[in-house]
Amino acid sequence: MGGKSATKTAYFEKLKQLLDEYRTVFIVGVDNVSSQQMHEIRISLRGEGVVLMGKNTMVRRALKGFVAENPEFERLLPHVRGNVGFIFTNADLKAIKEKILANRVAAPARAGAIAPGDVWIPGGNTGMEPGKTAFFQALGVPTKIARGTIEIVSDLKLVEAGNKVGASEATLLNLLNISPFTYGMTIQQVYDNGQCFGADVLDITDEQLLKTFTQAIQTITAISLAANYPTIPATMHSLINGYKKVLAVAVETAYSWPEIDELKDRIANPDAYASAAPAAAAAATSGGDAPAAAAPAEDEEESDEDMGFGLFD
Repeated sequence: MGGKSATKTAYFEKLKQLLDEYRTVFIVGVDNVSSQQMHEIRISLRGEGVVLMGKNTMVRRALKGFVAENPEFERLLPHVRGNVGFIFTNADLKAIKEKILANRVAAPARAGAIAPGDVWIPGGNTGMEPGKTAFFQALGVPTKIARGTIEIVSDLKLVEAGNKVGASEATLLNLLNISPFTYGMTIQQVYDNGQCFGADVLDITDEQLLKTFTQAIQTITAISLAANYPTIPATMHSLINGYKKVLAVAVETAYSWPEIDELKDRIANPDAYASAAPAAAAAATSGGDAPAAAAPAEDEEESDEDMGFGLFD
């Protein structure tokens, strides 16, 4: 009894030390994860994270004892269920997530296992003798005999994701040497600085955050302007709209300042500015055609000097 008590005490102390040292905890599912995979994951996380396993009852008991001092640890309790483990880290969360999910191994189908994804049988020659045709027919697999062997006519979905694999399906997949499943750690929850969230949050990119933030600012600005309620995003628009109103008042009254004199002059004398534009355009056009007009004059003088005689006349 003393040995077990000492082991539990040591485990509690280690768990408390890791919770104090690291700000992030990945709660990972370890169903069908082999000891070799666990070893490889520990190696890949060396220097960046620590893997800790333990019985759920012992982990919950330890966390309940830590809640009095750190109430935020209570958020971990609902997720300590099933076959789970813990990975503690202070490194980049996306990088750690990729390392956790990268280690996966193919596994043969087992009867009664839940299919994590759709299982397909590809069309083509199986190399099996015709005597096993009835086995394929019992599972509804379209086949034909080609060159003395069974050939699957077309691709067939044998098991849908989320369904159990039957004994016949498992036998057929093993006969075809198809290992349709891959097993590895799964991330069930992420605890970071007292908050818990799903692993899919880590898939959000900076571009998505910036787009969402921009849309929120635009919405706040529109509501602020419509309600005539001042906010920081709407400040610039309010200043511009206010200056437009000042310009409108100045145009309708005798009040003026240097920056608006030209505008008021354009409104008062539109003909002067209207005639100035065609004149400038005409000047540009005539300036460009002047060299072309001078060229025929030179040709005319040369023809007069020639007088229609040849070089030796």
